Amino acid sequence: MFKLLFIALGGAAGTLLRYVVSGIGDRFSDGVFPLGTLIVNLSGAFIIGFLWGFFEESNIPSSFRAPIFIGIIGGYTTFSTFALESFNLIRGGEYKIALINILASNIFGIGLVFIGFILAKLFITNIKGGL
Repeated sequence: MFKLLFIALGGAAGTLLRYVVSGIGDRFSDGVFPLGTLIVNLSGAFIIGFLWGFFEESNIPSSFRAPIFIGIIGGYTTFSTFALESFNLIRGGEYKIALINILASNIFGIGLVFIGFILAKLFITNIKGGL
């Protein structure tokens, strides 16, 4: 029961964080390109990759991981918003911007998961090497 509560609380925190970060990103947008959503999803991709790599090397119990991955990061990132914004760009005839959004989100998102994972492994290796 507590696990579900912590996932829900994490989801609420992630959602609020997404609202703030996306709003900041949208301030720097021209109003057509969904920059806020791109920033949220790419930063979320990096964070999940980093945390996955970190948790693989740690003794943190798996029950602690679900509220973070499912709750916080799941509430923070937003595939459905990305999909809707891409759809609306296509529907509005903004084919080039839609393609850039789709490619940037997917290519950079997967790349940032890898980078986050590798950086976490390097971070852990340096910590263990220093002890």
